[in-house]
Amino acid sequence: MSDRLPPLTALRAFDAAARHMSFAQAAAELNVTPAALSFQIKSLEEHLGQPLFVRLNRAVELTEAGRTLAPGAAQGFTQLTAAWTATRRLQDNTTLTVTAGPALTAKWLAPRLYEFARAHPEIDLRFSATLRLMDFERDDVDVAIRFGLGTDDGLYSVPVRKEWMTPVMTPEMAEQFPTPHSLTKAPLIFDTSIDFLNPRCDWPAWFRAVRIDHNPTHGAHFSNADHAIDAAVAGVGVALGRRAMIIKDLEEGRLVAPFPVALETQARFRFLCQKGAENRPQVAAFRDWFVYEIEKTAHISDRFSIIPVEDI
Repeated sequence: MSDRLPPLTALRAFDAAARHMSFAQAAAELNVTPAALSFQIKSLEEHLGQPLFVRLNRAVELTEAGRTLAPGAAQGFTQLTAAWTATRRLQDNTTLTVTAGPALTAKWLAPRLYEFARAHPEIDLRFSATLRLMDFERDDVDVAIRFGLGTDDGLYSVPVRKEWMTPVMTPEMAEQFPTPHSLTKAPLIFDTSIDFLNPRCDWPAWFRAVRIDHNPTHGAHFSNADHAIDAAVAGVGVALGRRAMIIKDLEEGRLVAPFPVALETQARFRFLCQKGAENRPQVAAFRDWFVYEIEKTAHISDRFSIIPVEDI
């Protein structure tokens, strides 16, 4: 039996039919007639020397041979499509697709993008606000910005400054709660999006850092960091705000950070792309801008006594 591969069109027809379990739906996907699709599958079966489908009255079923071939065919076309898309992107030096978490997009990236767009009018910037794990070989994404303790094996990674967090509130609320101890009576806002950090950077940890025995759990809980900060801006309560999420509101006076103690976590944001892609002009331009913007606000850290959470 020859190991020579059959025509790609025949394998494509089989893959579509195996996914839909319908010759008619597969033909519609491939924009061919059902008769043409049936001919392609028949030629594939002749090439193989055994049937791949059992033809029923109004349906089809995979034979043992079909069930064996289907997963590999699907995976092969997925990888081929990804490779083709990645290869075509190499020719594109003007489009840049970036994915970042919804909170960072809303609170940090979006307010600053005008500066990048003004400096690089030749780049067509596209954003996908999601925390979904990226597969650069499968997803149509050039750059991912992610937060955490990841090792980023096999990727080009540029970690930026560690994140710290400190209590933030409106100026009016700061008058009501002027001391760290007074926060034990304040309405607290909880950002549960960072509950995965170990050790935890949360309200109990901050109170331990300022030598106050208080272990709060009651208050408004938000699964998105930007929602927690928006609630603080609205006067709902006091949030333990992360540096990247609060800088703009601090600079523009919507929030204040009246206490000089901040907790630092080992987690940080990282600029990620495939190895080699960092040399593409639009990727390099966005990386340099991202790192510069982070460093431009580094002086804000000087206002605080920053305590690593591991030390408390």
